[in-house]
Amino acid sequence: MSETETTGASYAAAGVDIEAGDRAVELMKQWVKKTQRPEVAGLGGLGGFAGLFDASALKRFERPLLASATDGVGTKVDIARQMGVYDTIGHDLVAMVMDDIVVCGAEPLFMTDYICVGKVHPERVAAIVKGIAEGCVLAGCSLVGGETAEHPGLLGPDDFDVAGAGTGVVEADRLLGADRIRTGDAVIAMAASGLHSNGYSLVRHVLFDRAGMRLDQQVEEFGRTLGEELLEPTRIYSLDCLALMRTTNVHAFSHVTGGGLAANLARVIPDGLHATVDRSTWSPGAVFDLVGKAGQVERLELEKTLNMGVGMIAVVPADSADVALTTLADRGLDAWVAGEITERGEHTTGATLTGDYAV
Repeated sequence: MSETETTGASYAAAGVDIEAGDRAVELMKQWVKKTQRPEVAGLGGLGGFAGLFDASALKRFERPLLASATDGVGTKVDIARQMGVYDTIGHDLVAMVMDDIVVCGAEPLFMTDYICVGKVHPERVAAIVKGIAEGCVLAGCSLVGGETAEHPGLLGPDDFDVAGAGTGVVEADRLLGADRIRTGDAVIAMAASGLHSNGYSLVRHVLFDRAGMRLDQQVEEFGRTLGEELLEPTRIYSLDCLALMRTTNVHAFSHVTGGGLAANLARVIPDGLHATVDRSTWSPGAVFDLVGKAGQVERLELEKTLNMGVGMIAVVPADSADVALTTLADRGLDAWVAGEITERGEHTTGATLTGDYAV
């Protein structure tokens, strides 16, 4: 045996490919660079042990409050894996994190990601980061770092998961929430791009296990394949919400994620008040109808699992509703007055849906 040969154990023999990881980092650098805000330009760069952000930028605030959130995209990653499409799931990740942060009125600042794979395929990892970077641009924040972890033996060679954490900032006296909401306020609904990133365990069970549908199956109502519909990226509302704050006196936002519209809206409704949302003001869309019919899922079960076509809610004074709708329309976002804030009365919950969906 030569001096360079060995029969001992090694990291590579255990399934971890360090060189592939280094290659993935090189491939993703071009995308991360596109997300740089002025506060991170020239500081460190990708590959360091920590991401850097120039906090002197916060001097423009009288009393800056930092807002943070962390999230993933759930079992939607399995649709991406089966489709072999990796450059959209990052949009979902940014939306799930940064749209939570903007709810309190905070401006997104920076984000980090965590990508866990069974085996590092550099091009795949770079594609995931490309999607995250593009999402960060849409949210107005910087991607300052992250981690790619290879877990052979725990995940299959093609399996992966993603998670992320973000930070934003809001002036203390501009903090949004339940204490600002008043009787008579208008509830503005902002259209979802599709299922977004919640409820995919139900969706997969209904469409695949029960209905026997295939990802490559053409669906006439969608005008594309089922897989393409299910992979539609989650809409990122961050900059739309910030624009709304500049033109109207927004009282609160609610990001419609797990739990559905009523449960998430109730989180920002104060004691003594109630939000009534009229289903007849919108039609949820074909994908929600398909899931309901294919699985014979009751409407209330759908509504507490899926967003039903509304991804973000804004609560504004009634006399600001028209300006709010104009602002959102100018940004290409479909929105409408879906309800109002009233005294709670006999209601035991903070928000309810009434009526039937528009056909």
